[in-house]
Amino acid sequence: MMHTPSKLRFPILHGASVAAALMTFCVAASAALPTFNFNPGAVGLNGASLTADNILISNYSTVTIDPAGTFTESGYLPITGFQLSGSALTPGGLNTDYGLYLAFTGTGTTTVNDPTTTFNFGNFTTLTYTLYGYNGTASFGFSGNTPTETASGEVALASGTLISGSVLTVPTGGGTFSPSANAMLTVSLTQPTFFSPDPFYSVALTAFSNTPSQVEPFAGGFRIRQGGGSLNFAPVPEPGSAAMLLCGLVAAGFLGYRRQGRQG
Repeated sequence: MMHTPSKLRFPILHGASVAAALMTFCVAASAALPTFNFNPGAVGLNGASLTADNILISNYSTVTIDPAGTFTESGYLPITGFQLSGSALTPGGLNTDYGLYLAFTGTGTTTVNDPTTTFNFGNFTTLTYTLYGYNGTASFGFSGNTPTETASGEVALASGTLISGSVLTVPTGGGTFSPSANAMLTVSLTQPTFFSPDPFYSVALTAFSNTPSQVEPFAGGFRIRQGGGSLNFAPVPEPGSAAMLLCGLVAAGFLGYRRQGRQG
């Protein structure tokens, strides 16, 4: 049953409760992520090169949804850190001398039950992103319901579009809910920043999870303020392994971001 227009009926694009359950079934898929080398200096960014297999990301985005269940999401995803084999890395200069963020926009459809009491499920129909690098520092937030960023002199490093992706809303009690999403995207490098392997991976895998405290509802939608997730890369997966890759990434992204949050 659809919820009445006077109350919340929004899909949430980042979930938490299901991540632990997914990990139970997806340990094999998330245990070994492909490594990559990242060289900020190759495009004039003031940072040291590193080898990693996972990128940790924060989330400042706005979601709007109409009564039929068509949603739009857009915003900025600042990169907050890297991991290798599950251990945090400390990149020289990241978010002090230089920074990285993704600008993205997506659309899709979802069920429109009351998210505070009932699960909602949906899928992306479009999703595009551009990865930017910049020197100096920047802040991320909102002007009203519009996501904002203050970086200057950005250099576009990579871009991509949707292969497949899904969204989920999980009720968490007390009139709150938790949003989650995962997506498989193409990767097209525009600068020689990710210099190994060559040719670079052709697929980006993303998973995002937000706690209820990071969800800010408003009339017709909600904001995600300082949520988070992960991004890593892979060759084009075999059809039979694609679902497992996405499944494992949902769990790895949530648990990796939660570990980072506890350390912060």
